[in-house]
Parts: sequence; structure tokens; C-alpha cells
Amino acid sequence: MFIVALALVLLAAPGLSFGQEPAKVYRIGYLGVRGPTPPDQTPHQCPIQGNSFWQAFLEGLREVGYLPGQNLLLECRYTEGQAERAPALAADLVSLTPDLIVASSATANARAAKQATATIPIVMLNLGNPVGEGLVASLAHPGGNVTGVTDTISEEIGGKQLQLLKEAVPKVSRVAVLGYAGPGGSPVLFWSELEAAARVLGLTLQRYEVRAPEELEGAFAAMTTVRVDGLFVADAAFLYVHGQRIVDLAAEHRLPAVYSWRDRVQTGGLMAYGADWLALARRGGFYVDKILKGTPPADLPVERPTKFDLVINLKTAKALGLTIPQSLLNRADEVIR
Repeated sequence: MFIVALALVLLAAPGLSFGQEPAKVYRIGYLGVRGPTPPDQTPHQCPIQGNSFWQAFLEGLREVGYLPGQNLLLECRYTEGQAERAPALAADLVSLTPDLIVASSATANARAAKQATATIPIVMLNLGNPVGEGLVASLAHPGGNVTGVTDTISEEIGGKQLQLLKEAVPKVSRVAVLGYAGPGGSPVLFWSELEAAARVLGLTLQRYEVRAPEELEGAFAAMTTVRVDGLFVADAAFLYVHGQRIVDLAAEHRLPAVYSWRDRVQTGGLMAYGADWLALARRGGFYVDKILKGTPPADLPVERPTKFDLVINLKTAKALGLTIPQSLLNRADEVIR
């Protein structure tokens, strides 16, 4: 009787049936840039909270049915702003034989992953100019094992940022362009197009490139020497990781600055215009799902952003003695007062 009763219980138990295959658990490697590891986390621990980009990525996975700890195992590695670490971290992830690797927020991460494996699918998130960097053959037909979303729609984005800076600060005439040229870095995207846009706006650009965090203060001191009156911060992973220091230095040197990242404005930057990177992070779930269900990366076109955000910090404007035109405020997606 006991055996019969046990069999009836098993048959009645939800989700249990004889001969049923257990749900597959997929392993995904994640190579990101995140800042220095918080003291309460290990270097390889995936973020738990407080990282909006990561949370948006998880939301995108949940939307297509993937839940960490249930049918998904995530392995995270972070360069912490040191692009030269990417090759070793990518190789470490490849050694775990994941079903897929996500390379996020830095061209160096995607490049390292591609060099580490030609067979494991790679989904890039929030990277600029993947064609120019040789990551894919074209956006429509990426080829190889890499696809995903890019945060740069065209060479026009930098010109738009300069235009918005000029609208916010009509008297600006000499603009410093801060870029990163250290290990794993690349020149400012679309520099010739940026110069062309500057000429139309009557602006003169002064280029500054840093290779290490300790060079930031020297760069700002040099900007002060030549009396630049505006700052354009290039969209580079290194500059994002050290973005708060850049925001603080811009405030110290009283330089109105335009960024690509809204969170830097939320922590004191003047203004930002760029792709909605949280939407791009969520879109990563679509690519993960398609690939895990059998679609080759080569058959999935790289997507460009369709939504861009303008964010303005009026507290910072006031501290700089600026009055932002109402016409510009009316177009902003977020105004921090």
C-alpha cells in the first residue's frame, strides 16, 4: 500500500512525470567593465543590486524565460576599467565552456572574446562602431560568431552632442575632447566628423587623450592652461568607469561638459545625450534567447539604438552660473532640479 500511495503522490506532484527530461540549465559567461569591486563582493561575483545596466540585462532575460538559479547559470568577469585584463578574463570564461558569452560595454571585451573563441557565440552589448573595429563584417550580415547591439547609430551622434552643448552654453567656443588611448583603447570615434560638426557650430576642438587614471588631473590642468570653455567626453569604457572623477574635475575647473551616459549627469555632470543603454541591455535577452534556441549569430543582424535620451542637471548649471534655455529644457527626457 505504501508503494502504491507513493506512486500516486509522485504522479500528482506538479511538474513531475515519468520519463520527463529535466529542464536544461544554460551557462552564460559575462565579460563587463564594472568599476572597482565593492568590498562586500568577490571580483567574479555578479552584481546583486545597485547596477542598473546589469538589472536591465536580467530583466531582458526574464522577459524571454531565463531565470538565474533556475534555468540559467551566470559566470561574471570584470576588467574594472583595465582593458588589458580582457584577454585573460575572456580566456577564463572560454575555459568554462559556456553556451554563450556576453561582452558588454567595451570594444576590448568583445575583441578579447572573439580572439579567445571562434565557436562559442558572442553577444555584444552597448559597444560602438563594431564594423570599424572589425568585430563584425557588417551590421546586416555580421558573419562569424559575434552579434548583438551597438550604442552608436552613426557618426552624427558626436555632432549632436556638440550642438546641444552649444545650445546650453551659447558662449562656448573652445571645446576640449577627452578620449582614452591606453591599452585596449581606440581613438575617438568619428573624429573627422566631429571636427566637421564643430566647424559648422563655430567651435574649435582641442584633443586630450589619457592612458591611466592618474593622467586625468594633468589633462584638466592642460585644458585650463589653454582656456577651453567646454568639455566633450568621448564614449569610452575607461572614461565611463572613471566617470565620477571626471565629473568632479569638470566641476572643479568649472567646465560645462556633455557626456554619453545619463547616470553621470545624475551624479553631477551637466548634460548627457546618448542611446538609451538600459533598453539596449534589455535587448540582450532577445539575442541570448535566439542563439540558445539555435539561431547562428551570423544570421542575427546587429541592432542600432532607436531611442536617445537628453538629460540635464540644473543644479550643476546653477553651480556653473549657467541659465539653460527653456527651449532645450522642454526637449529633455529628464531634468534634474
